[in-house]
Amino acid sequence: MISALLALMAAQAAAMPTPASCAALAKSAPDQAVELANGWRLRGGGFAARQCLGLAYSRLERWAPAATAFEQAARDAEASNDSGRADFWAQSGNAWLAAGDASKARKAFNAALATTPLAPELRGEVHFDRARAAVALGDLAAARADIDQGLQLVPADPFGWYLSSALALREEKLERAKADIVKALELAPSDPDLLLHAGTVAGVSGKVDEARSFYEKAAKLSPASPAGKSAQAALAANAEEPAPKP
Repeated sequence: MISALLALMAAQAAAMPTPASCAALAKSAPDQAVELANGWRLRGGGFAARQCLGLAYSRLERWAPAATAFEQAARDAEASNDSGRADFWAQSGNAWLAAGDASKARKAFNAALATTPLAPELRGEVHFDRARAAVALGDLAAARADIDQGLQLVPADPFGWYLSSALALREEKLERAKADIVKALELAPSDPDLLLHAGTVAGVSGKVDEARSFYEKAAKLSPASPAGKSAQAALAANAEEPAPKP
């Protein structure tokens, strides 16, 4: 009887997923991963099971359930003082952004930044994410403060410079927009999103040929991506514009 019980317990332990295996399943078969993660959670999988559930929901683009799962993972991790809690809060915030709820996203990012200790790199990335939430809420001053803090912490992140340039355009600070997208392209010269934005900045600056060059690069490098398609649309729109009269 005891040996049978031990065999059953060993079989259950062997069947227990790992964070890596569940995350891999979330990528390849997210519906199955939802079932696996829920079963794992009921068997005491804790925050790892909840994070996997969030990953599976994200893959299915079920953003609100994903955000909730990540938040629950963060709270479970906080209860056990696990260092992953800041990551879970950040994942929750990004899922809320994808769900279109910038207010809940900002609260999640606030919770991530309140976590101690927090690595400077992660803190910088969360500042960038919170800036995106602030922009969505129309709070440009808060967004600028977050972006500038993020750039101090992770100055080698091209995405941060891209965000700064995009915000500068909204702030009507064209010179900063130009300087920051130049910095972003120095760090990631082949990124289609950066090239697309560089074209926009050049166009706003009245540099039509330069804008066309950036759009052409973006369209050539990644024609099927959203940035590549937007670049193609910009090129087509510019081609349809009537030539200036002599």
